[in-house]
Amino acid sequence: MTGEEIKEPEEQQQQQQQQEPPPPQPNEQPKEESKEPAPEASYKAVVLTGVGGYDKVRVEVRKGAPVLKAGEILVRVHACGLNFTDLLVRQGVISKHTYLGTECAGVVEALGDDVTDRKVGDKVIVLNLDGGLWAELVVTTVARTFLMPEGMSFQDAAALSINYLVAYMMIYDFANLRPNQKILIHMAAGGVGIAATQLCKLVKDVTIFGTASGSKHETIKENGVSHPIDYNTLDYAEEVRKIAPKGVDIVLDPLGGADNTKGFGLLKPLGKLVLYGSSNILTAPKRSTLAAAKIWWHKLSIDAFQLINSNKAVCGFQLKNADPDQIADVFGKLLSLYSDGKIKPKVDSVWSFEQIGDAMRHMQEHKNIGKILLVPEVKTADATATEN
Repeated sequence: MTGEEIKEPEEQQQQQQQQEPPPPQPNEQPKEESKEPAPEASYKAVVLTGVGGYDKVRVEVRKGAPVLKAGEILVRVHACGLNFTDLLVRQGVISKHTYLGTECAGVVEALGDDVTDRKVGDKVIVLNLDGGLWAELVVTTVARTFLMPEGMSFQDAAALSINYLVAYMMIYDFANLRPNQKILIHMAAGGVGIAATQLCKLVKDVTIFGTASGSKHETIKENGVSHPIDYNTLDYAEEVRKIAPKGVDIVLDPLGGADNTKGFGLLKPLGKLVLYGSSNILTAPKRSTLAAAKIWWHKLSIDAFQLINSNKAVCGFQLKNADPDQIADVFGKLLSLYSDGKIKPKVDSVWSFEQIGDAMRHMQEHKNIGKILLVPEVKTADATATEN
């Protein structure tokens, strides 16, 4: 061992003191590392800026997290549903609404005071018929939420609520579909049409007529339509009569105008015409006065004595005016049917919030087969269904 390798104790102590930091002085405050301020919370929402075309809908960034009142919950949204009602609101046809989006699905992120039957992390379906659900974060009450069944995707959850509620209540509560009956479903490739067909198939030996453009016939046949009819090239009333000379027991009509009268004429005695929309009024991106005038001029006009003498019924359905307890009861039945594998939403396409105008155009031009969904994140590629 050389002399350089041996250090005296005094030398070792001096080196150790040099390596140790000096002790803080009595009045000296410890230095804190500088930290950048946390960014302010923000979230995206789709808003209506006025009445008119697709340009009246845009995405805005809202700053600050929503504040919860007692009994409210905060939901982070993963998927939202687009419905024909949203198109009518944008055009001003439904003037009482100023908010878009009546259904979504997501995860509970925070609870207000007095909330006991939901917890953070619950996956829920949210239903608000007053709108306002096209946002990354939504505030709602527990009564407007439904727990998602195990294994249900957010896309299925967002696609199930409005379409299947409307179809179920029209078919079973209004029309009372029974075995061996015949039904005509207009727009059989749309969200409600797909749902109605699946629900009709739960009843034994039901014959289903469905109108849709020819390119959609293979899909609606796979979904359960017995006799697809191309409304673009054929008179659907004549085609129904060829197969069912006596007519049908039920007609589900979202069209309005002259089609209401044609549907009433197709009914057998004791048949039911269920009216639930007026899609014929959507002929352009902006509201058409001419289309509205045609709807009014050709509307079904019938009095009580005519109904009595015809042995037929005309029903009008609007989900917003249904009893909330009845809606909750039906929703429970639908979730059970989904869990049992008896119904399954068909998602046509998924669009980002920023693509809302394109998504609305896709629906208004009748290009969809099934449900159109919106999601908060930005899509760089074309809109596609990703989970179904």
